[in-house]
Order: sequence, then C-alpha cells, then structure tokens
Amino acid sequence: MTLNELLKRNCAPCVKGEGALDAAQVQSLVKEVGWALNSAGQLEKEFKFANFKEALDFTNKVGLIAENQDHHPDILLQWGKVTITLYTHSIKGLSLNDFILAAKISQ
Repeated sequence: MTLNELLKRNCAPCVKGEGALDAAQVQSLVKEVGWALNSAGQLEKEFKFANFKEALDFTNKVGLIAENQDHHPDILLQWGKVTITLYTHSIKGLSLNDFILAAKISQ
C-alpha cells in the first residue's frame, strides 16, 4: 500500500480475532510512512521544533487527527520535540490503522 493510499483511508475498528500485520507487511509500510520501529516493535517518530509552543501546537493538531480517526497514539511532549508512538493494543501488534494515522500525522 502506498503513502497516498494510506492518506485516503480512515482508521476502522479492529475486528474481533483480527491479527497484527506480519513482519513483511510492517517493513513495507514502515518504508512508506518514513517512521521507524522502536525496540518494543511499535511505530515511532520524533518531530523537532524550535520551541515548546511549536511542539505544543503540533501536539494539539495530532490530537485532533487522532480523535477524528478514533485511533489514539502515545504522545510525549518535550521542549522542542514531540515523540509519537503507535501500537494497536487490542491486537497486541501493529495494524493498518497505525500506518494510516502515521501517514496523516506526517502530512
């Protein structure tokens, strides 16, 4: 799936019994969105800013996107940077929703 295809989609609730994406799917999608996997296998990206206000403004924008998509990341707000971590807890892995939200946040 391409970045443009991810941007056109919306997050959807996971279906009971749905499994996480397999390693090949994850690696392909990681390249598409330009994020990385952290040591826990979660999708993560750090965004840098000139000051706290810019980082806070970005955090608020991410919050609106997440609420609109009904898929909520972990957000670490610090002076001059914001770290976003995505993971679908209900399936104990990465889902397509994580990559859809990553694409929308990066946009």
